[in-house]
Amino acid sequence: MNRTLYTLNSENLGEDVDIVVYGHYGSTILLFSVFEDDALENERNGIIEAISPFIKNGKIRVYSIPTANRQIWASGLSHHDCSERHSAYNNFVVEEVLPFIYDNCGTVLPVITAGASHGAYQAVNLYFRRPDLFLGTVGMSGNYNIGHLTQGYFDDNCYFNSPVHYLPNLEDNYWLTFLRSRHHVQLMSGKGHGENPSESYHLSNILNRKNIPHKVDIWGEEWGHNPETWKEMLKQYILTQL
Repeated sequence: MNRTLYTLNSENLGEDVDIVVYGHYGSTILLFSVFEDDALENERNGIIEAISPFIKNGKIRVYSIPTANRQIWASGLSHHDCSERHSAYNNFVVEEVLPFIYDNCGTVLPVITAGASHGAYQAVNLYFRRPDLFLGTVGMSGNYNIGHLTQGYFDDNCYFNSPVHYLPNLEDNYWLTFLRSRHHVQLMSGKGHGENPSESYHLSNILNRKNIPHKVDIWGEEWGHNPETWKEMLKQYILTQL
């Protein structure tokens, strides 16, 4: 399996950020780390190994990046500065990571965001913010209310980074046309220890009211909030949807 570690000198974040590329061809997945602000976390917890057959046979190519949730909201900065840094992180993905992917692949191509837990929040939020740039998203065991990160703080940046807040009020046909034309939106969760499928159902209800196509896939009590669950979920998504 092809594996290359790159370091991007981010102007938006003002620091070096690692990005790991797995594979040589196939559908492009931008995979966010789970808990740690570390692009290699998905490799250490076995998620990359679980989907390696799809990487090796050219079905997918994966770009793994840090979620930066802890670096943003647990950084010790003021709430306002944390909010500003979250906005800078969004710009980092759109203005720096996506161009890197296009350059690395040699062309502009569709990208699906994916992640579990904290990574699910980032993947889903960035997709719904920019459906003109991303083809779809896979959120596994996610919470799509930014309040779970901000300790009660809520400003305009928080609002526009909280899908359960901004999507109900979205009326702009420009963005709704993109969202209603996409068919790679999947919200997944287990019912086991640490899981909260109500978060997926909550977002799904909002999407239904907006006539935005998506799929909710809730697994059983034996699937908890852990990498073993996410390995199997991501494998199933790739096998059945790509």
